[in-house]
Amino acid sequence: MLTKQEACRQFLHIAVGLITLLLIHLEIISSFSMLLLIIVGIIASILSKRIWLPGFSFFLKHLEREEIKTSFPGKGLIFFFIGVLLSIKLFEPDIAYAAIIILTFGDSVSHLVGSGIGKLKNIFNGNSRKLFEGTLAGTIAGFCGAIFFVSLTEAFIASFAAMAAEVIQIDFNKNTLDDNLVVPLIAGTVIVLMRIYL
Repeated sequence: MLTKQEACRQFLHIAVGLITLLLIHLEIISSFSMLLLIIVGIIASILSKRIWLPGFSFFLKHLEREEIKTSFPGKGLIFFFIGVLLSIKLFEPDIAYAAIIILTFGDSVSHLVGSGIGKLKNIFNGNSRKLFEGTLAGTIAGFCGAIFFVSLTEAFIASFAAMAAEVIQIDFNKNTLDDNLVVPLIAGTVIVLMRIYL
């Protein structure tokens, strides 16, 4: 069931993604400044468990999922920026932009649609809480954003692969990797491989 809190989380995710992409494109923020932002976010996450931080704690109180508040406050936002940073360092600009926009739209829309109207178990992972309608909607949303940066074929296959990987859940050292890392890295890697072999 889609709650008001979750809907706000996903719309904030889209807004942050679009603003971040614009700032990167305009060269207003650099890789170094993004790294500093991640470090500040990690410090804020640690401190927020002990003290009230203006702004940061407010968003945690109203938007953070309950199970994350005590374990890793701000986890989604921190991993979002790590995913963005890795994308711009690993991939050519057009591929990085496509990967970031697939993360921005695909990940959020999949949650909104899956939680809002989803009923079918996912064909990629029947045990996943992420439903098929969400994966389909996320693929379409990511594709629609990515076509502004890469070809139609690259946009569709990268978006599809990223949304499928999000559902499958990739484990690393017995921990499931965060979607905000998996989605852009899978999307960008798929486009790179397509350009090499196709």
